[in-house]
Amino acid sequence: MKFGSLISTLCAAAMLAACASPTSRFYTLAGGEARPVPSTQASFYFELAPIDMPQQVAKNQLVVQTSPAQVRVLEEERWASLPGDEVRRALSADLTQQLGAIDVYGTPHPESAPVYRVKVNVQRFESWPGAQAVIDAVWSVRAAGSDTVLTCRTVAQERVDAGYDALVGGHRKAVDELASAISAGVRSLGSLPRATVSAPPASAKSKSGASTKPASVPVLPCPSTSAATSASAQ
Repeated sequence: MKFGSLISTLCAAAMLAACASPTSRFYTLAGGEARPVPSTQASFYFELAPIDMPQQVAKNQLVVQTSPAQVRVLEEERWASLPGDEVRRALSADLTQQLGAIDVYGTPHPESAPVYRVKVNVQRFESWPGAQAVIDAVWSVRAAGSDTVLTCRTVAQERVDAGYDALVGGHRKAVDELASAISAGVRSLGSLPRATVSAPPASAKSKSGASTKPASVPVLPCPSTSAATSASAQ
C-alpha cells in the first residue's frame, strides 16, 4: 500500500509539472559592455523624452510579424520592460557615448550649459524572425529656449538570423543606427551660431519703432546615414 501511495504521489507531481507554465525568457536592449561617460562637467546636455511606440507592440511580450498583415504575440518571449522603455534606455546610452554628453531628462542641471531636447516617435517597430528587425522613427532636436528645430526620419533595417536572441540583437543595432543619426543632428544644430539658434521667430521692432525681419535661419539637412532619411528644419 505504501508503494502504491508513493507511485500515486509521483504521478501527481509529474502531472503538475507537465501542467506548469513554460519558463518565460526576458530580453533587453540595454545590455552589453559598460560605455564611457563624461568624467568632467559636459559642455552641453541633452534631454531624451519618453519614446512613443506603436500600440500594437507596446506590451511586455515580443510581437513578431508572420506576414505583412498578421502578427503573433509570444507569451514565453518577453521584454524585461516595455519596448518604449527599452528603446529609450539603449538610445540614451548610445547618445551619451557618441556625444560625450549626459541625459538630464527630469534632472536639475546647470543653466549655463546648452541643452538639446530630443523627441522620438517610433512609427514602426517590426520583428521578422530569421529575416529582419525594423525601426522606423521620426525624431526632432531642438535647443532649449529656441524655436529652431531639426526634424528627420530614420528607417533602420537590420538583417537577422534565426532565433529570438538574433532578433533582439537586430533591434539593438537599429537603435545604434538611430542614435548615430540623432547625434549628427545634435552636432548640426550645435554648429549654428548661438545668436541664430536663439533668434525670435516673430518680427522685432528697432529702436526707431520700425519692424525688422528676424535673421534668416539656415535650413539644416538631415544627417546622411545608410538608412533612408527625410526632413525639414525651421
